[in-house]
Amino acid sequence: MQLQCLFVALCLSVCVMAGKYSRDVNEPKPSGSDGATVEFRIGKLNQVWEKAKRMKLSPVRQAELHSDLKIHEKDELQWKKIKMEGLDENGEKEAQLRRNFNVILAKYGMDGKRDTRPMESNSLKDHETKEGDVFDDPRLDKLWNKAQGSGKFSSEELLSLKREFQHHKDKLHEYNILMDTISRTEEIHKNVIAPLEGEAKEHMLHQKHTDLKHKMRDLNQGFERLRKLSHEGFTEDSEFREPRVIELWEAAKRANLTEDELDSLKEELHHFETKVEKHSHYQEQLELSHQKLQHVEAIGDKEHIKRNKDKYNSLAEKTREMGYKMKKHLQDLSNKIFREGLEHNEL
Repeated sequence: MQLQCLFVALCLSVCVMAGKYSRDVNEPKPSGSDGATVEFRIGKLNQVWEKAKRMKLSPVRQAELHSDLKIHEKDELQWKKIKMEGLDENGEKEAQLRRNFNVILAKYGMDGKRDTRPMESNSLKDHETKEGDVFDDPRLDKLWNKAQGSGKFSSEELLSLKREFQHHKDKLHEYNILMDTISRTEEIHKNVIAPLEGEAKEHMLHQKHTDLKHKMRDLNQGFERLRKLSHEGFTEDSEFREPRVIELWEAAKRANLTEDELDSLKEELHHFETKVEKHSHYQEQLELSHQKLQHVEAIGDKEHIKRNKDKYNSLAEKTREMGYKMKKHLQDLSNKIFREGLEHNEL
């Protein structure tokens, strides 16, 4: 009965999720020069998407890529408007977009470089990993094994803790990709963008390394939180469950916001956490639907195959749309916390 209620609630949420996060996804899909419908309004993004469909990415990972490309499309179209208005004269925003695009390619193994770092992070496959070597990082594995054997955590708490460890692993992987991408593309950026001299050039180089420093600081703070959590366990007054939401809340508390601003943000974060949990549920359903489709295809009943393929395609579309809305909301919340914290620090 509870599962039926959850399914009905999820279906209703997809129908009513509108407003500032649905406008982009609900627009008619663009057409190419031959009149055929394409996924994106920017040619290079369509090329990446078509290549991804030929690769052996898991359904969940393919949906994640689609969401990342939609976010990049939104950012690049906004930048084109800014450029037409004569802004971004020093090319800083353009360089950032190029860097972000290269990070996406590297993240999904599409940059032409052999990457030995593990790319998959599907939580459904956690049970297949070997005990003692779960996170491919000595510090994380050591901390996880100590927490797992401490007897302080229930089975449910261990699952929550594992999500936090997985989130940190993903962030560490993204940091390594960003660092590698910056070092490999810095010379390209210098050649592509109009030559910069003096203060403008120094500012752009400084901005790149500032981004890395901020991400490293976030990683250190995240690891310290995991260390404390592993030793002390979860507290009963924990505000949130999802790692991304917890991270935003911790950042907000460090941002010197007023009590009223924190209360308002806390309410918004609770709404966002619901969105993250719904997205995770759809990812799980997509993976299960894909497994069922593969089973039906092996049997060979054409009518049954078509029915399951239609269900799978519909679920994949909903998962991509929900992933975009979730990442857009995450982006907006991060910018809001940074902006409001900066304003308070300047006062």
